Amino acid sequence: MTGGIVVVGAGQAGASLVAELRKQGHSGPVTLIGAEPVPPYQRPPLSKAYLLGEMALERLFLRPESFYADQDIALRLGQPVTAIDRAAKTVALGAETLSYDQLALTTGSVPRRLPAAIGGDLGGVFVVRGLSDVDAMAPHLKDGARALIVGGGYIGLEAAAVARKLGVAVTLVEMAGRILQRVAAPETSDYFRALHEGHGVTIREGVGLARLTGDGSRVTGAELSDGTSLPVDLVIVGVGIAPDTVLAEKAGLKIDNGIAVDAHGRTSDPAIWAAGDCCSFPWRGGRLRLESVPNAIDMAECVARNMLGATEDYVPKPWFWSDQYDVKLQIAGLNAGYDRIVTRAGQGQSVSFWYFAGDRLLAVDAMNDPRGYMIGKRLIEAGRSPDPEALADPATDLKSLLA
Repeated sequence: MTGGIVVVGAGQAGASLVAELRKQGHSGPVTLIGAEPVPPYQRPPLSKAYLLGEMALERLFLRPESFYADQDIALRLGQPVTAIDRAAKTVALGAETLSYDQLALTTGSVPRRLPAAIGGDLGGVFVVRGLSDVDAMAPHLKDGARALIVGGGYIGLEAAAVARKLGVAVTLVEMAGRILQRVAAPETSDYFRALHEGHGVTIREGVGLARLTGDGSRVTGAELSDGTSLPVDLVIVGVGIAPDTVLAEKAGLKIDNGIAVDAHGRTSDPAIWAAGDCCSFPWRGGRLRLESVPNAIDMAECVARNMLGATEDYVPKPWFWSDQYDVKLQIAGLNAGYDRIVTRAGQGQSVSFWYFAGDRLLAVDAMNDPRGYMIGKRLIEAGRSPDPEALADPATDLKSLLA
């Protein structure tokens, strides 16, 4: 087959990259290769609206399948790439090879799993990442079932919320001293602990999983690090994700907390680019890897333009969200290095926590507070920091902080 642009990984980043190539006027061959047998789809609703039966499969798709044909994008589904030959500029799909002039890796990330040595290979143990994971899990989330959730990050907490909505009895264990310890302030942890306990979730902090027990093929119980034993019908593992660098490593590309790219998204091979969860990029004297839908879209679009000749540095505008029960958490900025939290109370469950390093605003966690989130996001993107005392005063009009 003739060369062109080949994109490996048909998730949010891959779909955004090929669409941007066509939007920018690229008329050469474009091929998007995905290991899954379905067109690129949204992941966030998978474990929420889709799992709850509130969203049909077709509504998950980022674009109708006809879009790719209309844009003359060759969509190769259910065909995992097994190797990259950098010298020949080809990728292998089983026995077939496909040549490229430029290659983009948008391979995303993979969920961390429990070791088989502690029962991670038993039936009834699930991760939450792809469509097949959720489809396999769904029949087991039924009223009266007993679920153990391992991991108190956002993945685990979102799974707990959905399970409770379906009538499942939920115990969540977090080995660290508190839920969300790696990603959020104690104030945010306290908020979500109270929210989940109010919905009947049993949260065990500072407690790990020792091992799972089963009847030979299927999980039936769990032994925790404090000696507690629990009967369980299913286990949901939410202990984080890792960048999918298998192909890149086999090809000899530089790896540094993901596939290492420069400010333009180019890897250590000048003909290969990367975008999204799978890669790290230069950021404030170090390297940063972001796991979010907005980053996947923005970085992929930037890389597409650079593949066509632009020299645009990727500058992230970090923002994230999480939906749990009737609470929408919106996060703007990156909180690394904070030394002070300013709380701004709203009405009902509305509250926001503002992260400062000295007098500099770093990030904001806003719960059911879209106004606080939007103002915080605009301040952070403009590099401006409000007076913390004024911010904490409920009489202060947030909009005035932008003046």
